[in-house]
Amino acid sequence: MSVRRLAKEQPASFAFGAEALEQAKTWLARFPPGRQQSAVIPLLWLVQKQEGWVPEPALRVVAEMLSMPLIRVLENVTFYTMFQLQPVGTVAHVQLCGTTPCMLRGANDLKAVLEAMIGPRDRPCADGRFSWEEVECLGACANAPMAAINDYYYEDLGPDALGHILDDFAAGGSPEPGSAIGRQGCAPEGGLPTLSDPALYDGSRAELIRALPNVPERAPA
Repeated sequence: MSVRRLAKEQPASFAFGAEALEQAKTWLARFPPGRQQSAVIPLLWLVQKQEGWVPEPALRVVAEMLSMPLIRVLENVTFYTMFQLQPVGTVAHVQLCGTTPCMLRGANDLKAVLEAMIGPRDRPCADGRFSWEEVECLGACANAPMAAINDYYYEDLGPDALGHILDDFAAGGSPEPGSAIGRQGCAPEGGLPTLSDPALYDGSRAELIRALPNVPERAPA
């Protein structure tokens, strides 16, 4: 596992907004007295949803809210890679999967698109609106290559599809997540190769069998 460190440049302070603070209180109320430290992950996630990343002053606020040693909060935020320790794009942050299935299906071509449209990885672009990073397997290998953008998965990507998605975000849109080729879930590309005849599973053949002579009805339970 790579070493994860807090950003060198940090804001002077942090405070939960009104909505996030109410959500934090809701999480704290879910745990019995003395067990509030169990809410550390949800509270850190609320920090990230509010700020886009987790700044160091927020760790102190969370530690105080949970009566928890600061080092324990730091251990959580540096262990779980879902937490961003550096500022990310304010419009879209792209997590490109570069593990073997995605790499074999064209992840390097997608990387070239990100470098051309956003710039170097692991830092926001010049206007701060976009950023990207390469990550390990995100678990959508059947729909490779893919990327997680903000909160959603975009799968079966090609260079053109990824470029259109980034353009849509840049224009203020909300691109539809899922397969870029219209695949249903992780079904085979091109459609189902088996069970293609509805009569195999819609019950119509069962009706034909029951209509044959000398076929007894099923005994009542």
